[in-house]
Amino acid sequence: MQQKTGLIDQFEETLIAVLIGLMTAITFANVVARYAFNSNILWALELTVFMFGFLVLLGASYAVKKHAQLGVDVILNIVSPAIRRVLALISVAACLVFSLFLLKGGYDYWAVFADLPPTSGRWFPTGFDTSSRSQSFYEMQDVPMVGALRFLEDLINYGDTYEKMPKAVPYIVLPISAFLLVLRFTQAAIAIWRGELDRLIASHEVEDELNEIRAGHAHDSRGGSN
Repeated sequence: MQQKTGLIDQFEETLIAVLIGLMTAITFANVVARYAFNSNILWALELTVFMFGFLVLLGASYAVKKHAQLGVDVILNIVSPAIRRVLALISVAACLVFSLFLLKGGYDYWAVFADLPPTSGRWFPTGFDTSSRSQSFYEMQDVPMVGALRFLEDLINYGDTYEKMPKAVPYIVLPISAFLLVLRFTQAAIAIWRGELDRLIASHEVEDELNEIRAGHAHDSRGGSN
């Protein structure tokens, strides 16, 4: 299980690193093209904007998984463990409800671009709205269509060709990232219920203890080498 978790962590970290690297490379290439060759990569700005969206949305779920999100733990540190657990459960429940709203909204927004029916119901899905008009023909403004995704023309666009990338492609990050948030908060809620965690955020006291342990190991290793 630890090996599988490690592989998932490595994949997520690699994906985030690749997004940052591609954003940097594309932006740098566009700057060089503009100032050195008086040219412009038309799709560079739009693509980096969407990649930044991918980075933020996917990084949010990863931060929840690693308990790296910002938070204030002043009250948690002065109450008893039992009260701390109750407060943590209330917090994770609120976050879980919010992420479920995001999942519904993210899917509904993306579905019309993917020729799928959005859900009905204002707050919670009560079914599918089959009367909704498909918007699968909508394209991105500058990013060109790539050959590997031509199958989408028959799948969601009734055989009509795309000149630019369909909006269904970048917007798919909305339901995926919201689903990952639901998954991460659910895992956190289970861990808090079992007593494995007492808060959603990383405790500063725990971080200090880890730093002391690392410093002790470093000191022992230097002493052993001497």
